[in-house]
Amino acid sequence: MADRELVPGFDELDAGRLPLVGGKAANLGELTRAGLPVPPGFCLTTEAYRRMAATSRELAAVLAGPADGPADGLADGPAAGPADGPSLAPRAHAAVLAAPVPDAVRAAVTAAYTALGDDVPVAVRSSATAEDLPSASFAGQQDTFLNVVGTDAVLAAVRRCWASLWTDRAVSYRASAGIDNRAVLLAVVVQRMVDATVAGVLFTANPVTGRRGESVIDASPGLGEAVVSGAVNPDRFVVDGASGQVRERRLGDKRLMIRSVPGGGTEQLRLDPRGDTACLTDAQLRELAALGRRVEAHYGTPQDTEWALDAEGRLWLTQARPITTLYPVPTGPPPAPEGDRVYFCASLAQGLVRPLTPMGIAVFRAVGSGMSAQLGAPLPDPLAGPRVLADAADRLFLDVTGVLRNPLGRRLVPALLDVMEARSAVLLRELAVEPRFAARGSRWPLVRRAGRFALRHRVPVRIGRAVLAPARARRAADEFGDGLRLRLAVAGHAGAEQRLDHVERILHAEFGGIVGAVGPAALGAAFGMLGLASALLGDDAAPGELATVLRGLPHNVTTRMDLRLWELATRIRADAGAAEELRALPAAELAGRYLRGELPATIQEGVAGFLREFGHRAVAEIDVGMPRWSDDPAHLFGVLANYLRLDDPARAPDAMFARGAEEARDMVRRLVDVAGRRSRVRGALVGFGLRRARELAGLRELPKFYWVLMLAAVRRELGTVGAELAAAGTLAAADDVWFLTLRELRLAVRGRLDGAGAIVAERRGGYERELRRRKIPRLLLSDGTEPEALAAAGAAADGDLVGTAASAGTVSGVARVVLDPVGAYLEPGEILVAPSTDPGWTPLFLTAGGLVMEMGGANSHGAVVAREYGLPAVVGVPDACARIVTGQRVTVHGAGGRVTLDERTP
Repeated sequence: MADRELVPGFDELDAGRLPLVGGKAANLGELTRAGLPVPPGFCLTTEAYRRMAATSRELAAVLAGPADGPADGLADGPAAGPADGPSLAPRAHAAVLAAPVPDAVRAAVTAAYTALGDDVPVAVRSSATAEDLPSASFAGQQDTFLNVVGTDAVLAAVRRCWASLWTDRAVSYRASAGIDNRAVLLAVVVQRMVDATVAGVLFTANPVTGRRGESVIDASPGLGEAVVSGAVNPDRFVVDGASGQVRERRLGDKRLMIRSVPGGGTEQLRLDPRGDTACLTDAQLRELAALGRRVEAHYGTPQDTEWALDAEGRLWLTQARPITTLYPVPTGPPPAPEGDRVYFCASLAQGLVRPLTPMGIAVFRAVGSGMSAQLGAPLPDPLAGPRVLADAADRLFLDVTGVLRNPLGRRLVPALLDVMEARSAVLLRELAVEPRFAARGSRWPLVRRAGRFALRHRVPVRIGRAVLAPARARRAADEFGDGLRLRLAVAGHAGAEQRLDHVERILHAEFGGIVGAVGPAALGAAFGMLGLASALLGDDAAPGELATVLRGLPHNVTTRMDLRLWELATRIRADAGAAEELRALPAAELAGRYLRGELPATIQEGVAGFLREFGHRAVAEIDVGMPRWSDDPAHLFGVLANYLRLDDPARAPDAMFARGAEEARDMVRRLVDVAGRRSRVRGALVGFGLRRARELAGLRELPKFYWVLMLAAVRRELGTVGAELAAAGTLAAADDVWFLTLRELRLAVRGRLDGAGAIVAERRGGYERELRRRKIPRLLLSDGTEPEALAAAGAAADGDLVGTAASAGTVSGVARVVLDPVGAYLEPGEILVAPSTDPGWTPLFLTAGGLVMEMGGANSHGAVVAREYGLPAVVGVPDACARIVTGQRVTVHGAGGRVTLDERTP
């Protein structure tokens, strides 16, 4: 009799036993218990691995690290990382291979294997406790052994599976996924072999486009290992899940087959090309797709399965795991009865690749309710937000289906995105031509709502005044900011409920006021005047010349911020002792010393002065859950240290800004002369328009500056409430408040939120997983389709990367891919390659030679600031951070919207 604690059968397993049997075995147990066709087998549990590991002193030593030195063994978890982990992995691997199999384990395996039949062929597969999980599949990271025959061969394969937990690739993968090596154990699956005539993999959702309800099948003759390992060019089929119709059929040459050998083991056979014959019939494809739907229905999520078809034509499932690469579909109104819905990623368009905290999303929902009320559509639940707001994977999405179906909205919104996020504009226009998103209804409801907002905030009057008296418009904007600061303040003795009331009032009322009071001059008047000049010039203005007019803009709060930081670096450079301390110490230590008041006076007083004006800003500042620079100034110290490395006076930011302003003035004179050749009136109007644009366009950054000022005030009040709840024991720590919503926080204040600790822990875990996600869809359909994945790749015929021209000029240099600006190192003159940017990134612009961004349009934040600094820039370049390698030489053609790559990589 086998020891069922060590070797339970598949029919005894389910997801609840994952810590004991690992992901693969738990899934096979789930499938077996659900009545799905799984070849029988058993699992050697993690307890067996523990018993083996307990006998190996060498393995214990590798995990713990040297006793007389720093703790740098594999047990140090993710920090050991790809750099340290692999160097120790071979020792751990060898230690496991050398350890004896405990007698009780040997006996249990022998009994369980014998129960399957006399010398029955089996597959022996690793099943790690951090494998085949919803958040990380770990596919292929541990070993599999096929057609194993005989007890001794099975035990040898078990030992090799155990050892595969410590290959370089497995250790590195765990480090990249943030999984502690100490937390991972290995079980082993022993499963009766299917003598397959055809085998392969089945995805129950399209892993390329993201489309749910579409099965993708790869198939090839022989065992599925040929397909899984990529050793063969298989047949590929795409099957509609509802109808069973084969939508796509691409036949591979199937030149290689792996098959079982009598007595054990496998062999590879080279075959004649079979590209004219499919290895599955349409009936078999429908049967396979139906089987996949049953698996997906059991788990409730799309699955990646492995299957085999035996000689009798019976289908078998040999594995199932979640498809972890699919982006979740946003939560929002159900697609029926109107059909598919279109979601636009609003947080990505704002330059935020990282996730938003739950409180950050809750704040956006409250702001959205306030805006809805100002547009004449008040909501019954102001904390829930309008129906157009949705979220997925901790990112904020807007349901733009109604806009796309509105005759006016389908033209207006892409036109606005042309200068903000150009790639999204292209994708929206492509969707607009599809019949399911055809225009319907009237444009007038949208016009009426926009008109009510414009009248309420006197937008036409404000635009007219700004055009006639720009200085007065700037003073009015400053006065609005002074009043806003007064309205944001709350009495120091206010209680928690009063603070929450104050926060909700701010979120519901102030954002619309910022847009209405500052937006007309910052956007309407400035770019209206630029548009007037452009229309009058027509083809007389060469590409890039109007963009040159916007270089070195005055009255830009972000430019002022960056130049203030540069001025501080200049003062520090003149103080030898302060400069040496700034160069020598890590940014985090400098930040700690600053907060304790221990830095040299030049630094201490200079940073304090900077933070008094700009301390409410931050990287990822639209998320109220992110620390402000006044909370943690470490990023600023890293930027200051970068500035000290810039020793070329010609590249000094103030000098570059001054040159840009002079180039802009020269361009205005040139364009006025060109227009004046047609008529004096035309020349005068062009001059008026361009000069007004220069006087007002710098205000473009002011609405967001005030918005972030508002968020900083909200953060301050919520942080105070969080500290009070932590002191009372309701929350474990003050910053747990960022993992609650506004509604939950009020319940916590009233003592009515049950399980706050569990809520926070679950959301923190999800947030930390999402921090590792790098590919965020610009647009997403309600069936999971990513429209960009369906579009043609954005590359020119000559291999250049293509985006949107953002700032004229051509520059060649070494690329530096930066995914997060905090602590980023950028040598002067390097080409900054980033997913997107917000004002927290712009201090890096001062030392960059050029800019490439995955997101953005000609008038997005990064493009505007790049133009002001005279920095050649191309934005909206799909997958730039993956297609460009740090250290690679690239040439940025700012006016042409192209990036040329030197294929020689470091």
